[in-house]
Amino acid sequence: MKIVNQNERASLRRRVDQGTEDQRKSVQSIIEDVKNDGDQAVLRYTEQFDRVSLPDYKVTTEEFEQAYDSLDGEFVTILEEAAANIRAFHEKQLSTSWFDTSPDGTILGQKITPIDAVGVYVPGGTAAYPSSVFMNVIPAQVAGVERIAMVTPPGSDGSVPAGVLIAAHILGIQDVYKVGGAQAIAALAYGTETVPAVDKITGPGNVYVALAKREVFGDVDIDMIAGPSEIAILADETARANEVAADLLSQAEHDARSSSVLVTTSRELAEGVQLEVQEQLKELPRQDIARQSVEDYGMILLCETWDEAVDTINEIAPEHLEVITEDPFQHLAKIKHAGAIFLGPYSSEPVGDYFAGPNHVLPTNGTARFSSPLNVDDFVKKSSVISYSQQALQQNGDKIARFARLEGLEAHARAVETRKERWK
Repeated sequence: MKIVNQNERASLRRRVDQGTEDQRKSVQSIIEDVKNDGDQAVLRYTEQFDRVSLPDYKVTTEEFEQAYDSLDGEFVTILEEAAANIRAFHEKQLSTSWFDTSPDGTILGQKITPIDAVGVYVPGGTAAYPSSVFMNVIPAQVAGVERIAMVTPPGSDGSVPAGVLIAAHILGIQDVYKVGGAQAIAALAYGTETVPAVDKITGPGNVYVALAKREVFGDVDIDMIAGPSEIAILADETARANEVAADLLSQAEHDARSSSVLVTTSRELAEGVQLEVQEQLKELPRQDIARQSVEDYGMILLCETWDEAVDTINEIAPEHLEVITEDPFQHLAKIKHAGAIFLGPYSSEPVGDYFAGPNHVLPTNGTARFSSPLNVDDFVKKSSVISYSQQALQQNGDKIARFARLEGLEAHARAVETRKERWK
């Protein structure tokens, strides 16, 4: 992991992977096939890409039972406690409809309505992610979404990881489908004989999933286009090198394209973390992935001042930001752009990934400059409510008509003026 000075570094913001032209065309073709052939196309692509032939792909009651039989009760208890923490956090985000009455009798307000149906994509591949089930499903449930379907790629034996199924079962999600990739997104967006169509799709996936979400956006809503995982750590001389290195590697092991960056004013810490990363890599089961990540996208950035260090963090706008300093709250007000902020030496990033309660579906690739973590508001619609009184229209009708004519919209003006007949 290289140490660089501020004036030596390259750009810290990575471009979103837009995919190749061949990948985009492949995704478009898959989506069209699923639109036209439904389940037949889904099963065909599952066999082609996941190398498993399935007679059907909805998870059965027996598969849920087998999942419980395969894991010990202590793990189930941990999952249940994590789900409770996540639900408690998201319940604090819940908004309610509101109405305001003016003295002239006008009623204005906002009506909040949950989305009818949501599809959740839970990634598979090199790891199992029961936490993704919780983070996508719970805010939707808190928002009041009535129907939630879940898709996740099957393993080579046609199964779904037990932890993923147990997480779904804890939340009462019964509509779980063994399908991944672009074909899963298409099935959720347009429906098949097995999968009813939804109104919004959330959850991260590989480049084909991301491209498919781009393609279907507009026919359905999506949460975001998630890039590889990122962590930035803002640390001073009080931080421990072994802890900082472990936290950097916690994201590096996700994906060879993950980014892990330390920003510090302490050369001693920088050199200590550099050594620790190399030592700890030797002990990681996923060391090949983590090593490539830190070599290609890892960096220790040595700044001269704290203002420079904080400015650098805001430039990165990281998905995860840890602040490990003598007084981490001192810097909080100056941090403008970060998906999730972890303050202090005991707030290691996995605390938020799994257990504390805040959502771990976060903006990546610098999009924390303008977007937020997945939250309850992502699963509701807000309708404006206008009930104008006769008195209000008498007072303001001429103004509204003149405004309409300013824009050259005569019919708009007349629509208001026709009401004058009522009070002649």
